[in-house]
Amino acid sequence: MTVISVNTGRPRDIRVNGDVVRTSIWKSPREGRVRAIGFNLEGDEQSDLSVHGGRYKAVYIYPSEHYAFWRHELPGMELPWGVFGENLTTEGLLETDVCIGDRLRIGSAEFQVTQPRQPCYKLGIRFGREDMLKRFVASGRSGFYVSIVTEGDVGSGDGILLSRRENSMSVAEIFSLKMGTRAARHALARAASLSDLTPSWCEHFRTRLA
Repeated sequence: MTVISVNTGRPRDIRVNGDVVRTSIWKSPREGRVRAIGFNLEGDEQSDLSVHGGRYKAVYIYPSEHYAFWRHELPGMELPWGVFGENLTTEGLLETDVCIGDRLRIGSAEFQVTQPRQPCYKLGIRFGREDMLKRFVASGRSGFYVSIVTEGDVGSGDGILLSRRENSMSVAEIFSLKMGTRAARHALARAASLSDLTPSWCEHFRTRLA
């Protein structure tokens, strides 16, 4: 398991249908070591903290394995590392294998898996396609967010040491449960009980149970 690319970006204003939208989804690969500190990677900044960033969504990870799928789905479109807005493009960490609460040691930093990525309309802006959100959700290739447990530095080429959280649920299971319209009560109850899952997601599952 390896970091393929470390990507950061700052807010920029994009004109969309006559309106100006502020977004940080444009990320660029970084050279050298990058500090993971507080709720960010240094050089990265979220545009709307009401829906992005914070403790539970400090760093976004997206598997490099998914790029082959998207190159097939979006022929002719340039897809550089970081195009999905991810901070870390990785190899060997798939949503079906990574679980909520798992710890990731990368470089001198340590992270904890908190939730899948639920895309917003800005993903469609980045790709210039109104159907991108629907396609992204349907693909199941969500990537996932992590919190910063131990501050440190990371870089491309770093190995990733995974420590499992016992009796958890995979990122893929949680994403399917959240985005689906039907779910078994036992699955909702189990998701709602995950202490390492982002609190707002736990509340979502508790509301559906009620």
